Amino acid sequence: MPINKKKPPRFSPILHARSENYFWKGKGALSIKTFKNGRAYYQAGHGHFAVDEGNYLLLNHRQEYSITIESEVPVESFCIFFPENMVEEIYRSMRTSDAQLLDDPVSPKPISVDFVERTYNDKWLAATLGQLKADYTNKSLDRTRLEEKLHELAQGLLQVHRQVNTEIMKLQSLRASTREELYKRIHIGHDFMSAYSDQPISLADVARAACLSPNHFLRSYKQLFGMSPHQFLTERRLQQAKRLLLQTDMSVTDICLEVGFLSPSTFSGLFSKRFSITPSQFRQKK
Repeated sequence: MPINKKKPPRFSPILHARSENYFWKGKGALSIKTFKNGRAYYQAGHGHFAVDEGNYLLLNHRQEYSITIESEVPVESFCIFFPENMVEEIYRSMRTSDAQLLDDPVSPKPISVDFVERTYNDKWLAATLGQLKADYTNKSLDRTRLEEKLHELAQGLLQVHRQVNTEIMKLQSLRASTREELYKRIHIGHDFMSAYSDQPISLADVARAACLSPNHFLRSYKQLFGMSPHQFLTERRLQQAKRLLLQTDMSVTDICLEVGFLSPSTFSGLFSKRFSITPSQFRQKK
């Protein structure tokens, strides 16, 4: 009697779905997470990340993480998963001469790449993801086209990775490993503020999330971003308020509280100073 051998499940590089409420926890491949019409919250390692239409999240291979979606309307996800060692092999190809690649086209030991897990808003990569999503939705994506797009995205990720290494050099530390770890922790704090900017957040809260002392985080954050954590939170809340003034009928007071300000008068003063117009005038004008 013949033995019925089960074939291993086929690797699927694209996840496109919609959901109002969703939770999942586990490990996955190197991946890019994007969302539209809402927000998804991730926890990975020590990091807290909010991913919406304005950014994407990059997670490394075998990173354990959880995702939570709680929304009144369906949130659309479009996530890319890279086959194991694909990005490392592309990295080797980019760093190796043509002569060496001719002699050894496939190395048994690809160069390891450890990406900084954080949210990004790279415009080129966002445009490439947008085109890939359109092709996928229109069912005009055959296997060859998909593989080419994955290679294109991988090269884009490696370019962003080089930019990150340049940013790491801004931090004042003698050891490269110390600079890299500090950079990761600062961005954990930065993403923590982004995820929970609508809630009361203290410097101690952010520093605790980043596993740094408050003063160390404050000094290092200013050095990397050129502004203080409070300045970032204020700007983010003002931009969120601006969006709600344009897209909703919520009252100015409700918007003030929704984005994380505690006082309507403080909110109105900060908004007027930033945009040279009061919230009510802005809504009427636009």
